[in-house]
Amino acid sequence: MTALQHKRHRIVFLDRDSLIAKVRPPAFAHEWAEHAHTKGSAQTVERLQGASIAITNKVPLREAELAQLPDLKMIAVAATGTDIIDLPACRARGIIVANIRDYARATVPEHTLALMLALRRQLVAYRLDVEAGLWQASDRFCLFGHPVRDLHGSRLGLLGYGALGKSVAHLARAFGMQVAVYNRSPIKEDGVTEVSLAELLATSDILSLHLPLTDKTRNIIGAKELASMKPTALLINTARGGLVDEAALADALQTGVIAGAGFDVLSKEPPQADNPLLQLRLPNFILTPHTAWASGEAMQLLADMLIENVEAFERGAPVNVVA
Repeated sequence: MTALQHKRHRIVFLDRDSLIAKVRPPAFAHEWAEHAHTKGSAQTVERLQGASIAITNKVPLREAELAQLPDLKMIAVAATGTDIIDLPACRARGIIVANIRDYARATVPEHTLALMLALRRQLVAYRLDVEAGLWQASDRFCLFGHPVRDLHGSRLGLLGYGALGKSVAHLARAFGMQVAVYNRSPIKEDGVTEVSLAELLATSDILSLHLPLTDKTRNIIGAKELASMKPTALLINTARGGLVDEAALADALQTGVIAGAGFDVLSKEPPQADNPLLQLRLPNFILTPHTAWASGEAMQLLADMLIENVEAFERGAPVNVVA
């Protein structure tokens, strides 16, 4: 047992209200502090003074904060994405960073398919028509006006093929969709059609993003990429907002470059009022407030895995390590 393991850990959860679930106490002696929200670098540093373990969902920990936290030994991220953490700085300081993996294999793919279905079936457009009294005034038993398309027989393009991309592919095949994938690493899996990024963009009826946000993937979908898609295509993003040039997407939706989009994420969250996607009032654009991950079942699984990561670190055998 290391000297660190003999020390009583002080654990600080910086944004407890980001997780609506029961968080059980770690099974070792410790001090626990939690805060509903933490805003700003100064407050982050103040609350982590003397802490050996920090838990954060969306509170950033960069070099500026880490330099003032000599006691910090672990950062437990209550999410999969780690772009809020300065990983090189953590490695240089010997701080273990662990994230949560595979907790959202059901909830994010279900949300992804829900966006696809809502847009292909024109649910928002027809709901607005009913609210406007158009069906009531129709001389037919049904109301036409927006083209309805099936998922069955259409091509789903997946940009990224990790655990969530694979789960989306599984659901898509159940709907009778053809699945094509562009992934940075070769895929050895029956039933997967690997294509170039150019072919994926040009041939997909629905393009769904399942990538982490890095310097290489930021704005991977911009005006040029949108212009290369089918005018009947949909763009779905339940991954990270920064993957898409939001101004370019707003323009593409307003000018008919693509047929629609369903997003659960924006480049800055909470978003600023001037975000171009917030200005859209289009029935072919659906924006949900980063809730694809947040089913009750998924959040509880995340909470359980979070504490398991902390306990594994305390035992001297950390898991799910990213730094």
